[in-house]
Amino acid sequence: MSVRRGATLAVTLLASTVLLTACGASDPATDLAAPKGQKDTAVNIGPDQNRIRGEKAEAAAALVPDAVRERGTLRIGAGADAVPPLGFYATDDRTRIGSEIDIATLVADTLGLKPQFEEVSWENLFVGLDSSRFDAVLSNVTVTEERKDRYDFATYRLDNIAFEAKKGSGWKVKGPADVAGRTIAVSSGTNQEKILVDWSEQNVEAGRKPVDITYFQKDTDYYLALQSGRIDAYLGPSPAAAYHVATAGQSEIIGTLSGAGGDLQGKIAATTRKGSGLVDAYAAAIDHIVRDGSYGKVLKRWGLSGEAVEKSEINPPGLPRTES
Repeated sequence: MSVRRGATLAVTLLASTVLLTACGASDPATDLAAPKGQKDTAVNIGPDQNRIRGEKAEAAAALVPDAVRERGTLRIGAGADAVPPLGFYATDDRTRIGSEIDIATLVADTLGLKPQFEEVSWENLFVGLDSSRFDAVLSNVTVTEERKDRYDFATYRLDNIAFEAKKGSGWKVKGPADVAGRTIAVSSGTNQEKILVDWSEQNVEAGRKPVDITYFQKDTDYYLALQSGRIDAYLGPSPAAAYHVATAGQSEIIGTLSGAGGDLQGKIAATTRKGSGLVDAYAAAIDHIVRDGSYGKVLKRWGLSGEAVEKSEINPPGLPRTES
């Protein structure tokens, strides 16, 4: 079985769970199976998405550089390794769907351009920007101070992370003390790992037990460990956690915080090569879709309303530089 087909099968099975549980009790705050004000709905993971489309906004389109406007296409880099609900394959195993695709399409529509997607690995998203192969990347890229040296950013979503625990766990996470002595899984090399390590060190300094941090190779391994009780919680990106909670129905979100940690709110942004002349157009397009309501509809559709922004910011404060 191919990796792609295996991922699609997993999503299909999760969607089946949604359909079976949609008639039961649900939490509108996190449950994609029953968004607020709706009943007995389910996540559409078929190739026919009935995607929300936008119309050209002249003021925003006027900010597009001449070369791009004349070409008529917006070349968008998308992460091939993104996860639901950000980006994944529909049930036909060919059509790429998800919130990032929907937002990128709206931005292109607003700028009067045809969206042209290319899926590449994470590192090749930035290679594509550096080589001018892509005009933009909309693939859950967090603004960081280091990245701002080479790229321009127009924000379109908050960057939050979430603690996911077995349903009925009976505990909440608001700060370091709440995870003292707990076994928490996290992906290696991520900012959430850094935050968890920092919290563990704070616990030790305060005379509390450290966090027992553990690692697995795949998301499925984390979830199996969670259900078997080998770990108390999994700390990961909030969108993926919310989607898993909604579709699998076996876990719950017990705490969320900024992906930047501390007092800084992390931001997800449309990313473009520095000095390309496109960032103002992206920010104007995002502001337009926020105002006309199409942006809110996309986020609600994928259970991401809690990560909405009121307006796009160009190159806001990003995650601090890492120590060399």
